[in-house]
Amino acid sequence: MNFKKLALVAASLVALSACASTHPELALSEQPMLEQQTVSLDELASLPEPARRLSVAVYRFDDLTGQNKPNENFSEYSRAVTQGGATILVQALEKAGNRKWFTTVERASLPSVLQERQIIRATREEYGGRNQPALPPMTFAGIILDGGIIGYDSNTFTGGLGARFLGIGGDVKYRRDTVTVYLRAIAVQTGEILKSVSTTKTIYSVGAQGGAFRYVGFKELLEIETGFTTNEPPTLAVRQAIEKAVYSLVVEGLVDGYWSLKDQSLAQPLIDRHWKQKDGVFGVTSVKATLEDYRNAQNDRNGTRIEPPPSDEPQVRPSPEGQIQPEVQPGLPPAPPAPVYVLPDGRSPIPGAPSAKTAPVQ
Repeated sequence: MNFKKLALVAASLVALSACASTHPELALSEQPMLEQQTVSLDELASLPEPARRLSVAVYRFDDLTGQNKPNENFSEYSRAVTQGGATILVQALEKAGNRKWFTTVERASLPSVLQERQIIRATREEYGGRNQPALPPMTFAGIILDGGIIGYDSNTFTGGLGARFLGIGGDVKYRRDTVTVYLRAIAVQTGEILKSVSTTKTIYSVGAQGGAFRYVGFKELLEIETGFTTNEPPTLAVRQAIEKAVYSLVVEGLVDGYWSLKDQSLAQPLIDRHWKQKDGVFGVTSVKATLEDYRNAQNDRNGTRIEPPPSDEPQVRPSPEGQIQPEVQPGLPPAPPAPVYVLPDGRSPIPGAPSAKTAPVQ
């Protein structure tokens, strides 16, 4: 029996050593993947076609948090979020409406572009290209998009759960971080800030551990440990926040009339959906009800929210005598005077109103 065990262990060691001897760094290697599809990216790509494309420029979109990676064991000098926010923003603009919303001009590498154009001119002059047509003018932008990653809050929510019985058990721990992005659109001709939006994205980290430590027989001790940890990539979270910011900027620009859709009938459903998402009631069915239903009803399991009915009480305004009188609509007879209320000691609670002794009987 012992010989069989030894043979099995030896075979396992030989197999492991063979794998390690040939490219051990590729033992757990995976193939590269294309861009990960997210809900925010699908939402951005599904925007309806605009009436005309917008020419925009992105000079910078920096990490303004100043935060390093959170680490409870030692000082960490790596940044908590990506430093390539401008690159992510340019890609999000390219994806908007299936490449129909924005014409993005290069500004981050503008010195390199100008240098390359200068090389073309110098080469033409040096090698007889003076009779060739001039270089076309560079595209200028009507809107500058600016902003940055302005917040990274770590450990905004932490917790865990564990249990153990007779030496067998496990535990789960989790942590939530939050990243915040601001984006604003600036009109080049006037310098006016047209719109400013902000979005937040949560980042979850979860760790699970389990194990057993108990005697299974006389002088036989069983000890097993296992576990895993998963961390949501902060770069992916920043990308989703920027994509959502671009989407919000487009929709709120539709609200204010800065740009429009080719099919304007699609604007109102898009705006309604955006406001419901912003108010936190997206996917909630609203129904009309009486005032009594509104006061007594609670949200049911289907997510139905009862809206209050329009008020049927007349609007009131203070009269010159200090009395509260109903608002008189044009063309209607004046309302009767309101009754005079008095306190137990005979005084009126309304300043300047007559007391009970002098007040007329209603």
